[in-house]
Amino acid sequence: MSEPDPDRLLVERVQRGDVKAFEMLVLKYQRRIERLIARMVRDVDLVADIAQETFLRAYRALPGFRGESAFYTWLHRIAVNSAKKALVQLRRDPLLSEASLKSGDEDEETFAVDSVLSDGATPESLLSSKELGTAVNAAVDALPDEFRQALLLREVEGLSYDEIASLMGCPAGTVRSRIYRAREAVAARLRPLLGTREGERW
Repeated sequence: MSEPDPDRLLVERVQRGDVKAFEMLVLKYQRRIERLIARMVRDVDLVADIAQETFLRAYRALPGFRGESAFYTWLHRIAVNSAKKALVQLRRDPLLSEASLKSGDEDEETFAVDSVLSDGATPESLLSSKELGTAVNAAVDALPDEFRQALLLREVEGLSYDEIASLMGCPAGTVRSRIYRAREAVAARLRPLLGTREGERW
């Protein structure tokens, strides 16, 4: 007999009116949700507000949660939608905060170099890891939204293709294609820096 899902038990308590149970879910996932939002929005001043909006929307929607997906998968989808909504509003009002104008290469939650470099690569002999990290982040930021989201969900969040397909509302084959094309696009941007040839990923 499998162990009961602790998130499901907490959700059921919330649905019975136990606010403390929801606070436990917030404590469990707040930093993870904030990291996800920070990778999408790149404005530290907005991250906490969007995370708060995410949890408020989740709390209001929990009575209708049927457990057809894992709680975090469901919460992740709400966070992505909240961040997208904020980005649309930013485009309407292009005023940027001071924080958004600063370089993000010192943010520990930026795209991990190790997640895209093969074990055989030795970029340290060509660039410092910080310079390479900046180049990787710039390459990822330049990807189309659907490619960037799929790549980050796979490489940073560690989700399966099926989980990503569920989150993005598309077939798993489409997810695989997007991730492949995203990796190739990042590789094309890094190739001149790493001295690799066409046909070699790194």
